[in-house]
Parts: sequence; C-alpha cells; structure tokens
Amino acid sequence: MRRSDERILVTHVGALPAPLDVWGNVEAEEKAQRAAVRDVVRQQREAGVDFVNEGEVTKGGTWVAFINARLSGFEPAKKQGAASLLLLSSADWIEFGDFYGRSLERGTLFEDTGDAPKSIDTQGRIDWACTSAITYRGEAALKNGIDALKSSLGATPVADAFITSTAPMSVEVGRQNEFYASQEEFVYALAEALRIEYEGIAKAGLQVQIDDAWMAALWDRIGIQMGLEAYRKHCRMRIEALNHALRNVPEEQVRYHLCWGSWHGPHSHDLPLPDIVDLMLAIKARTYLFEAANVRHEHEVELWDRVKLPAGKILAPGCVTHSTVLVEHPELVANRIERFARKVGRENVIASTDCGLGLRCHPQIAWAKLRALSEGASRASRRLWPART
Repeated sequence: MRRSDERILVTHVGALPAPLDVWGNVEAEEKAQRAAVRDVVRQQREAGVDFVNEGEVTKGGTWVAFINARLSGFEPAKKQGAASLLLLSSADWIEFGDFYGRSLERGTLFEDTGDAPKSIDTQGRIDWACTSAITYRGEAALKNGIDALKSSLGATPVADAFITSTAPMSVEVGRQNEFYASQEEFVYALAEALRIEYEGIAKAGLQVQIDDAWMAALWDRIGIQMGLEAYRKHCRMRIEALNHALRNVPEEQVRYHLCWGSWHGPHSHDLPLPDIVDLMLAIKARTYLFEAANVRHEHEVELWDRVKLPAGKILAPGCVTHSTVLVEHPELVANRIERFARKVGRENVIASTDCGLGLRCHPQIAWAKLRALSEGASRASRRLWPART
C-alpha cells in the first residue's frame, strides 16, 4: 500500500451505498452485480478516493455474514439464541436498555432509509455449530468479487484496490465448537480456512483488508468480567492465529480494520484503544484502520505521543464517521488529519472513515462524507507540504 509521500491519500473502510436489490443479495444476477460495482467504483473516483473497493456489493451479506456460504463444517446449532444473548449482555445495552429497546422496535440500529429489503437483515442472528472439519469453499464467490472489481478499475492501478475479508476472531463469534479438541484448535482451523481467501485476494494483486469488530466489541460482553489482562490473553491467541493465516501474504498488501461495532448507540463502555493498541500493532499488516472521528474515540489521537509507530507501518484513522448524519466540514477533516501527521509523520497517515458507510448512512450523506474526506485531505496536504503549493 502506497504511503502519503506527496499528499495525504484517501481510502475508506469498505461498505458503500449500492442498489438495494443487489447489495446484500447473493442471488443477484451477475450482470446486475457487475453494473453496481462499476458504478460504485466510479463514484469513489469522482469523490476523490485513492484506494477503492467494490463497495462489498458482491458479498451477499454483511461484513461477516457473507462468510457463512464460504465455509464448510457448520450447520445451524440445535439450540439458537446464544449470539443474540451475547449482544444483549453488553454493559452498554444494559445501561441504555430503554434506548436499545425503542430502537429495535424500529427494526434496526443503523440508518433507516425506509426502503431496505427484508433480505438485508441487520438485526437477526443465527448460531452455527461446527460438526466436521472446516474447509474453504468460497473460491467461485471470491473470484466473482475479484473479477468484478478488477474489470471496473479503469485507470486505477490494481495495487490501489482492496477487498475485505474477516478475522478468525470475528468469525468465531456465534459459532459453537462441537468437533475440535479445544477452542484454540477450532480458531486455528478457522484461520487456516480463511487463509485461502486472504491469499486469493493477494495473488490477484489487490490489498487484503481484515475486518475485526469483535476484538474490541467483545470487551463489554465478556472482557469486563474476565479482567483486562485475561482478555488481552484471550485476544492474543486469536491474533497469533490471524498472523498464521497471513503468513504467505506480503505485509505491504495487508490492511487491518479495528472497530468497536458500527451500530448507532452510546458505546459508553467501549474498550479504550490504549489498552489494546500494542495488540493491534502486533498484527501482520502495513496499514491500520480504526475509529478516530466519533465522540468516543477522537481524543485517543493523543496516545500516539506515547506509542511509537513501528517502522514501515501506516495509520488510516477515521476522519469522518458513520455515527452521525452531520457531514463533517472539510476544515475539521483537515484538522484531524494534521493532528495525526504531527504525531506519526505525514507520510504515515492515510485519511479514512470510521467504519463502512453502506447501510449505516443514507446514500446521499455517505457520498457527501467521502467528498468532505477528500477535500479535507487536500486542505491538509496544502499545509503539510507548503513547498508544493
């Protein structure tokens, strides 16, 4: 992944608005998918995005649900409800129970545009049981996504495009191990299956983005009871499994996205980034994408006064957020970028979003945020490289 050597480069986290009869519909006709991908890539370029993707249009589901069709060895668990209970056990959900209850009565904790099809389910959960050896069977779906993206790039270099996948720790949630001798063996089996997807994306010349919401978001569900050190140990084994899965992927092709869960809620019990920043930096990746523009995490920019960014690494902090319908002023975006640039070096900063914008923001707002992100990056660049202006 290129550095911001001459100006602040721009990317985003993954999901983008697309026609709702295609987005999240694994059975959508390939012709319709390809047309939607071409359109979403075009709109990214027009918005000034440097590192583009296919908007997750070809996934046939959300950031983690799409993987269900790509792994064998699972069947619906006989007893359902564990994943939903895990969500409801959140300290945040308990403290603000009335808010969450009223929000779920509307059917979603995300943006409600009023026209989302029933096939896109942002609330429902299903529990899976591992009853046989885990293998990867998503080669055809992965190839379709890769081909759709590469055929839509136009003048954008293949090396400046990315496809998202999911970390073993986030795939693990909602899956019961009934086959492997230990949970660690189960996690490594997940990692070994996901390795095929990671390597397939990289071999196509694309950047591999690993999405991992649950490393941070599990804290207020199981971590608080475990205690910080025990929870860090819990995470460390799963990071080692992820690195094992990435062993054949060049580090410069890997982007890692850390998230606290993208639902629209208080997030009052989020695990502070300083408590796990060393774990994040231990992941085999060149670029780290994380929330830095919302009101729970923007102040954490200060930790980079104490934490030295390892040589060769890049930060892609969120400079616009999915968590508000307000469109950030480009000057605010520029200020956020410059704060990071002053702490870790301008060449080590890429402007990004807090999380995916698809289905989390109204489409008009999502694209406006990306335009504000690009304009803010341009303003910051003029000030960070004054000799070039």
